[in-house]
Amino acid sequence: MDRQERAEEYFRQGFSCSQSVLAACADHFGLDEETALRVAGAFGGGLARSGQTCGALSGALMVIGLKHGKVKAEDETAKDETYRVSQQLMAAFAAEQGSTTCRVLLGYDLSDAEQRRAAHEAGATRAVCPALVRAAVRWLEVGGVLD
Repeated sequence: MDRQERAEEYFRQGFSCSQSVLAACADHFGLDEETALRVAGAFGGGLARSGQTCGALSGALMVIGLKHGKVKAEDETAKDETYRVSQQLMAAFAAEQGSTTCRVLLGYDLSDAEQRRAAHEAGATRAVCPALVRAAVRWLEVGGVLD
C-alpha cells in the first residue's frame, strides 16, 4: 500500500484528515504512529472543527516541518525553506482544490453543530475528504518532501 492509499485508509478508519496525512508519512521521519496521530489530533475539521484551514493541508504542513523545520533558534535558512515549501504547497493545493478552507471544500461549516450534523447525514466528509488526503500526500511526494 502506498502513502496515498495509507492516508485514505487512516481516514476511512475514522481518523481526521490531518491525522491521516501525518500518520501516513510519519515513518519516513522516524515518528511513530501513535505520536503522529496525537500531534495531528486537534487539526481536523479545519482546525478543531472551526472550518478554517483544511486538515489535509495542515497535516501536510506538519510533514514539511518534519523535513525542513528549524531546530536551532538561529537557523533562519531552515525557517525560510520551511515557509518557502509550505507556501508552494498552499498555492498548489488552492489551485488544484479551489480553496484551502475546510468549510469551502466541504460545503458545510463544521463549527456549527447543525451544519456538522447535516454534513454527517449527507456523507460530505466521506465524499470529499479521501481525495483531499490523497492530494496532500501526492503533493508531498512530487514536491520532494518525502525524498
